[in-house]
Amino acid sequence: MGIRHFIDFNDISREQWTALSKLTGEIITSPGDFADCCRGKTLATLFYEPSTRTMLSFQTAMLKMGGNYIGFDNPGNSSVAKGESLRDTVRIVGCYADIIAMRHPREGAAYAASLFSTVPVINAGDGGHLHPTQTLADLTTMMKEKGRLDGLKIGVCGDLKYGRTVHSLLKALSLFKNNTFYLISTFGLAAPRYILEEIENSGNKYVECDSLEKYLGEFDCLYMTRIQKERFASEEEYERQKGVFVLDAAKMKKARKDLIVLHPLPKVDEISEEVDLDPRAFYFTQAKYGMYARMALIKTMLETPFDPPAPVYPSDSGIRCPNPRCITNSEKKLPPLFTESQDGVKICRYCDFRAKW
Repeated sequence: MGIRHFIDFNDISREQWTALSKLTGEIITSPGDFADCCRGKTLATLFYEPSTRTMLSFQTAMLKMGGNYIGFDNPGNSSVAKGESLRDTVRIVGCYADIIAMRHPREGAAYAASLFSTVPVINAGDGGHLHPTQTLADLTTMMKEKGRLDGLKIGVCGDLKYGRTVHSLLKALSLFKNNTFYLISTFGLAAPRYILEEIENSGNKYVECDSLEKYLGEFDCLYMTRIQKERFASEEEYERQKGVFVLDAAKMKKARKDLIVLHPLPKVDEISEEVDLDPRAFYFTQAKYGMYARMALIKTMLETPFDPPAPVYPSDSGIRCPNPRCITNSEKKLPPLFTESQDGVKICRYCDFRAKW
């Protein structure tokens, strides 16, 4: 069962996830068996934002399967600096590569790219919106270490407002049953309403709180995140939020012996260094599992028949998403695409922003 684009984890079916998980396990067990499966294929890594783990993980994944990669890690070193549109960049790169992995600071950029791309597109992070391949790493780690993705008590701590890894993870785990999410944040960094609605509609439960210690002893998994300085409008706002939640050795004494601590990385000061030595810290293992999961994803997508998209014509209707971080507010001629809920709320197809107007 193929995957054409990978923009949001929830775009794939439960069966597709099961197949990806199975293939990832096979690659982890016998990576040499896959050393030539992408021979002659090229991955383009288009990173409009800085990255270490994600970009290197994608590139290494392709090399381990016998393929090659091209791309940039700074838009200033590409024609983007000359004013080239995302639409044209994707079209050009599709002439040289067989698959694209893209990170972009604008929310909805990956979906926008998929409208024009003549090759498969993987969302490697779009602003504060989603990061579905990090979710592959997260779920792979949880499956390997806990043996299941349902019936879990999961603490998620830190930046729940701008944290794209958190948004992807919560949406993905809402596909499974009987999970309880403990959403730990300051009021200013609480999870957006559309994420809470995903949990509510799935039948799973959530608890919002402002204390890391209050429920720590109940967690099967604790997902820590950093406060992302680059997402804040001002230095002052960032300074008010950082350093509120810190996981240290004293707190770990209150946690279960079988707890697993995950983190999408990079970590700054939200996990103390002594926790790195705790056997319950799995974030470095998590990064390695992420590479194998991306190998499985790339292989699956390259084996999926791909027909060029139907033409998408520029639009100058003047209708724009109210979210200032949405890609439609920088790529001015993208067609406005909205769905509408039963209560009259318009939902942007690019960035999931919800508003009435």
